[in-house]
Amino acid sequence: VFTRAGYAWAGSTFRMGGVSVRTAAADTERLRGIFIDKFGQPKRVILHGQSWGASVAARAAETTSSLYDGVLLTSGVLGGGSKSYDFRLDLRVVYQAVCANHPRADEAQYPLWMGLPTASQLTRAELSQRVNECTGVSKPAAQRSELQQKNLKTLLDVIRIPERSLIGHLAWGTWHFQDIVSKRLNGRNPFGNETVRYSGSAGDVALNALVARYRADPQAQADFAADTDPSGLIAAPVLTLHGINDPVAFVELESAFRDTMVRAGTAGHLVQGFTDDNEHSYLSDAQYLAAIEALLKWIDSGEKPDAAVLAQRCTKLDARFEPATGCRFVPGYRPPSLASRVPTR
Repeated sequence: VFTRAGYAWAGSTFRMGGVSVRTAAADTERLRGIFIDKFGQPKRVILHGQSWGASVAARAAETTSSLYDGVLLTSGVLGGGSKSYDFRLDLRVVYQAVCANHPRADEAQYPLWMGLPTASQLTRAELSQRVNECTGVSKPAAQRSELQQKNLKTLLDVIRIPERSLIGHLAWGTWHFQDIVSKRLNGRNPFGNETVRYSGSAGDVALNALVARYRADPQAQADFAADTDPSGLIAAPVLTLHGINDPVAFVELESAFRDTMVRAGTAGHLVQGFTDDNEHSYLSDAQYLAAIEALLKWIDSGEKPDAAVLAQRCTKLDARFEPATGCRFVPGYRPPSLASRVPTR
């Protein structure tokens, strides 16, 4: 949508792949240099990151914010590795307690924090099949057995995710965790749940007795955080945009990011906008344009916008960007703490 609105845009893939935030941030800075070499210095440069890319942009802005006029972070995974992935360990252990098929009893057993042994040949299609065996999540609700309905309800109520994202989160808790542990941390464990008490099921005492318990390696946690956790030390104006019912990157991560910038003493140049959306990968043309236009005006005028300004600006966009249906800002919304959704540890 940015190019259709008249902005130049440059994007890149990341050379490392997997979960490696610092190298991805360096790749983003290389891209800025490539663009300038080819086209010259733009009047304004906005650093934009979406989803996991928002964590990349946040980290990049900490060391290169003088090179960017502003930072736009949308649907961001902004809790860092030390907070953003805990619930996926929770999902793995609760899933195994309920379903006992990832791994199956006749397969090699392994600690669930490692995601998957490097020698495993499990495919994503096979994982989906196992999840469906246990929960029937890919079937219409009327076709699920009574046990499948019970299992699915337990998983969704305890982990607090929508059913449409169950398989995706389990996949991330499998192959993402495999990448983090085997490729980034030399087999060390950054995830723990030994103090977590799971709730929301029909039998919490029995469930907590069944789930596997793990203690994180403190040095592995520190090393993972050093790569992935934002410090909040961003000098440029920062505007974030997030769907309130994002099924992938919970909106509560925005609360964690605000806390990070408060601790860093930089919250004075943070604006957060929230929308009545239940999608992660794309919100709407109008909302993205309202965000970037508000950010640019802030940079040029020095007048910091608020959520009401974002909402108002959205409704005034050209009709070709469909503001009548695409503007879903909720100006008064403030996200709960991450701890209200994901148990602290």
